[in-house]
Amino acid sequence: MRPPAAAPPRAGGKNRPRGGRGHPRPTAMRLATLLPAAGAKPAPAVAAPDGSWIELAALTGRDVSRLEDALPWAAAQAASIEALAARWSGARHWEGAVTFLPPVVRPPSFRDFYAFEAHVRAARARRGLKMVPEWYEIPAFYFSNHNALIGHDAEAAPPAGCRELDYELELGIVIGEGGRDIAPDRAWAHVAGLTIVNDLSARDLQRAEMAVGLGPAKGKDFATAVGPCLATLSAFADRIFGERLTLEMAARVNGRELSRGNAASLHHSIPRLVAHASRDAQLFPGDLLATGTVGTGCILELGPENAGGWLEAGDVVELDIERIGVLRTRIGARRTPGVPTG
Repeated sequence: MRPPAAAPPRAGGKNRPRGGRGHPRPTAMRLATLLPAAGAKPAPAVAAPDGSWIELAALTGRDVSRLEDALPWAAAQAASIEALAARWSGARHWEGAVTFLPPVVRPPSFRDFYAFEAHVRAARARRGLKMVPEWYEIPAFYFSNHNALIGHDAEAAPPAGCRELDYELELGIVIGEGGRDIAPDRAWAHVAGLTIVNDLSARDLQRAEMAVGLGPAKGKDFATAVGPCLATLSAFADRIFGERLTLEMAARVNGRELSRGNAASLHHSIPRLVAHASRDAQLFPGDLLATGTVGTGCILELGPENAGGWLEAGDVVELDIERIGVLRTRIGARRTPGVPTG
């Protein structure tokens, strides 16, 4: 196990937001799904200026039991919702007293892409493989397990038989307005906002199953961390230049930074990912797309010998993306083969 880190920062306390030159920092509406107390129902909430969280149903007077139901209208009314939150005098929640679930607890679907060239090139090189020309032409993805998402500060246990657990630093895109055959020049209008995705990976299981030529499957579908919140697209207005988005991304294990990259290095842009996902298929509000791993964004790419080894029980992984926050995942004990968990 690596040495313990200092106390981790709050979920939204490491944003390091920076506006572009000559641009004021845009205001951002942050949305989350909270579990206020044991036995309570999940509650979609919006961040208030003082760092607390206000339940969206109470604030707006609408029946909002699932965040995906609010996405088509919440982003469009971000300014008025933020104004209501600033004046709110009713009940509110504080981070230490709630559990953060994934912003969209069970998205209708979860597509994970493979869109950063630096990561793809390095990962393939470690397997003795060259880049294939098709990668540059097709923004490839696989469907991951949308029922196995965990939230901020949750514990993730390696699956049975895994000895090589890895993190992956990815940017998540949440669909706000559904559509089919969406053109790239219209794609941003279908995006509600961005979140952080830790695509936890059992590398030894993944390596064995992908030798068959299909997958990944059991090397991925045990858990994916998403959160801590969804930042609406208005937060990134000065960081979007056509199809290009510029956001710093970093990963730490037990306080030691291992990964750093930028969303600007995407080969396949976010509008192209949305367009490809919707080709001959309907996207729905709440659908989750992930970019794939940014360059240097996992132990596989860095080499376990350079990263202090694979993840172990007791490790704390923090993924930090500018203007969204920090997604923290605690690594639990490995599951015992053949022992059911419920």
